[in-house]
Amino acid sequence: MRLGGPVFHQDPRDPEAWMRAVRAAGYRATYCPLEPQADDAAVAAWAAAAQAHDVLIAEVGAWSNPIGPDPAQARAALAKCQQHLALAERVGARCCVNITGSRGSQWDGPHPDNLSDATFDLIVQVVRQIIDAVKPTHTSYALETMPWVFPDSPQNYLRLLRAIDRKACAVHLDPVNMINCPSRCYQTGDFLRECFAALGPHIRSCHAKDITLAGKLTVHLDECPPGKGALDYRVFLTELARLDPDTPLMLEHLPEPQYPPAADYIRGLAAQLEIPL
Repeated sequence: MRLGGPVFHQDPRDPEAWMRAVRAAGYRATYCPLEPQADDAAVAAWAAAAQAHDVLIAEVGAWSNPIGPDPAQARAALAKCQQHLALAERVGARCCVNITGSRGSQWDGPHPDNLSDATFDLIVQVVRQIIDAVKPTHTSYALETMPWVFPDSPQNYLRLLRAIDRKACAVHLDPVNMINCPSRCYQTGDFLRECFAALGPHIRSCHAKDITLAGKLTVHLDECPPGKGALDYRVFLTELARLDPDTPLMLEHLPEPQYPPAADYIRGLAAQLEIPL
């Protein structure tokens, strides 16, 4: 696998400096900050710099809500996903990633209709439209797992993959996002094994974070840095190591000063397990 994360205070117009900063942080994978309007020369320079520094462009984010309740906003989000998937194909990113969205006004939030059969069918339709407009041959469109909208479990993710029925549709595994109840939080090792057994061949990228269960009613689950919560990182890294060695594990959602110790925790545990990063 390849550990990656964000870099700070870098100009995406200077891909050489960007890649040097990635390697200086001890990473071998990076997020892609380019926008779809980037010209061919800029995209080619990014791809060349990544290759020269042995940095994998892990993912292009298409964060938006193509299943939202406002038709105009949903159409704009659909177009954004298509444009960012096309960018991922141009730059050689491993995937373009988005959540499926939400039927509510909060683009990534809960809604009573999110886990309905109608929403499942809408997601299938929308993802097909995104992929069919681009027809990628190298990259994938990957759906990030979520706590309150499909895909919210490995079983529902498999259902989606089979229903979408597109080779370019892949998995973005964020196990913390699916730990949405105490039973999963208490048994993260078993849950991780379940995820990899079901989804392993389809995983294109993963997010690295952690989760804690607070001791107040009713149920409060909060993100925290890797190693500070309940996620069994020994199982996570062991299962990841069985996949394609270029599978990225990307740190996210931390204040800038917390990234180095989070990366050090993962590197230290990987060294104990004799897993190269």
